[in-house]
Formats: sequence, C-alpha cells, structure tokens
Amino acid sequence: MTEAISFKKSKDFTVGIEVEFQLLDRQTFGLCPKAVEIISSLPNHLQTRIKPEFIQSMVEVNTRVCDSVLEAEDDLKDTIRYLERTTSLYNCSIFASSLHPFSSYQDQKLYPDPRYKKILKELQVIGKRLITQGLHCHIGLNSGQTAIKVFDNLRSFLPMLLALSASSPFLEGKDTGFASFRSKLFDALPRSGMPDALESWDNYCQLVNLLKNCGIINQPRDIWWDVRPSPELGTIEIRICDIPARFQQIMALCALIQALVVAISTDSISLFPMHIAVILSNKWQAARHGLDGVFVDQQRFEKRMMKSMLIKTINALEPIFDELDSTKYIPVLKKMIHNGPTSELFRRRLQRLGKLENVINRFQREFWKE
Repeated sequence: MTEAISFKKSKDFTVGIEVEFQLLDRQTFGLCPKAVEIISSLPNHLQTRIKPEFIQSMVEVNTRVCDSVLEAEDDLKDTIRYLERTTSLYNCSIFASSLHPFSSYQDQKLYPDPRYKKILKELQVIGKRLITQGLHCHIGLNSGQTAIKVFDNLRSFLPMLLALSASSPFLEGKDTGFASFRSKLFDALPRSGMPDALESWDNYCQLVNLLKNCGIINQPRDIWWDVRPSPELGTIEIRICDIPARFQQIMALCALIQALVVAISTDSISLFPMHIAVILSNKWQAARHGLDGVFVDQQRFEKRMMKSMLIKTINALEPIFDELDSTKYIPVLKKMIHNGPTSELFRRRLQRLGKLENVINRFQREFWKE
C-alpha cells in the first residue's frame, strides 16, 4: 500500500533561493577549506542562512521565504555581504562559479557531517570529483498536483536555463570543451539528471515509497533530479542551473524561473511536451555548447538555436514579469543572451588575461556590478 506524502501547501509563487559559493584563498585564488571556521563563527540568526555543504571549500547561502524576487534580492544581498566580511577575516573570499577552474578534487576536504560521510562512502571517486556548486530556486505552490503539472512541463524549458547559466568550462586547469561541465559531473550521481514525466501526485508518491521501501533513499530530498517537488517545503525546486558570475544575473535567472512556473501553472504560455530523449538531447546541447546549442522542438519539428528559443520564451513571458513586478530583470536576461554565458566570458578573458587566477580576480571584482 502506498503511503501518502503530504505536500505542505504554500502561498503561490513565493521564492526561496540557495546559492553555493566557493571559498577561495585570497593570494592563490585556489579553493580554501575554511567552512568549518566560518560556520562556527556565525551568529545564531544566520545559522540557517549560511550553511555548510559537501566540501569545506564551499558554503551555501539561503534566503528566507520571500513574496517576490525583488524581496529575495534584498534578502540575499544582505547575507552575501555579511559572508564577504566574515570570509575576509579568514584570509579567504567567495566566488560565484559552478566549478573551480584549476583546483584539484584530490585536495578537497569533506565537511565533517555523518550524512556527507555516508554519501561519499557510497559514491567513491564520483563523489570525490563532485566539487561543484549550483543555484537552486524554490517556487511555492498550493498543492502536490500543481507541483507535478509544473514538474512535467517545466522539463522542456530546463535546457534553456542551463544554457543561460553555464559557468563551468574548466576542470583542473584544462578546458573541458563544455559550457557546463558541472552538469556532466552531477549526471554521474544516482537519482540525478533529467527525470521522466510523473503525470500525477499519486505517481510521485508511489515512486518515493518504492525507493524508500527498497532502501534506495531515506527521504524525498535524496532524489537529486534537475527539478523536483519538495513536499516538506511546499515548493517546486529547480536545480539544473550553474551559477552566473554576477549577482544581478543570479537574480534575473530566478525571476525567469518564477515567471515560467507561474505561466505553466496558470496556462499562460504555450507548452510543448517532449519525449525524454528529446529533452536529454537538448540538455546535452546546452551543457556542451551553451547558448549556441541546438534546441529541438518536437511538436513543430523544428531546430532552433538555444538563444533564439530563450528570447522567444522571455518575450512570451513579459506579461508575467509585469504581474510579478520583475520587469527590471528582462534587460539583464537579454544582455546575458547577447554577451553569452559566464562560460564564454571565461574563455574570452583567459585569452586576454593569460592566467585563470587573473580571470577569477576579474570576475570577483565584478560580482556586484549592474
């Protein structure tokens, strides 16, 4: 018998954001294992807002539940500013990127948490190589069935979000040839990557119960898909994105995610359901080529550039952005499309600046730039 899973009803379209930052040594710009010291120094009111992650060279910054992306922006800005001041006391700094371009996974230290230790014991070298950082965006919904409707239909748009956010082209000093190599490292994990359609909340409950009863997971958050329902929070969680290099780009990406969720749940945008094989092909194109990847629309038998599909999607969502008071993010999104994702800027700047350390320094100085 399937055990019912309760979906905590949320206020529609609230926003919660999680950003995983790298901790870097101020002199070498390499990954710096200072998370234990930083976390232990935090005041009580920030213990749930700045949290440890898998390795000691990263921390996660969370917002509270916010009514809008504008509110989340103010919230996140305050916490990141505090983190910047704190890290400086430990001779390190934060860096917004989804894969450090030259530090080795072999040098990283696991955060001392029993759950992480258990995960690493199972994952072995795949887990050791997982020194990646991601952007996770939660959007509140009023029911599990609505969450599944969004889940099923949002999957077709996820490759566009990955292409726009791509920021992980280098691994241990070498160009991988990918716009987002983080996504390929993450795909190696069990219960990760692009999920198939679920169609109903009952189907989701049946799947979670099957995985729990077989001892594959202990709880729903042990499923690491690119998008997943989070029943304990009452949200749909979008997890596919790399982390763009600038704060305003992070916020614009979250505004796009919120607008997509609103449009899907209210039937305000044309949907194009796709076979999982087509979605996976589009995701590969996004990970490999970024905005220059090919997006296949199986409903219209068309191939289009990822960037042209994004522009078309953003234009269709403009009324939703207006309703959400998020129109200020549209020019940011279009500028990101015009200039290319962070992965492209990494490569162009390396040609000019000569060393990856110089590129990191440049990106850090521009994080708050409009």
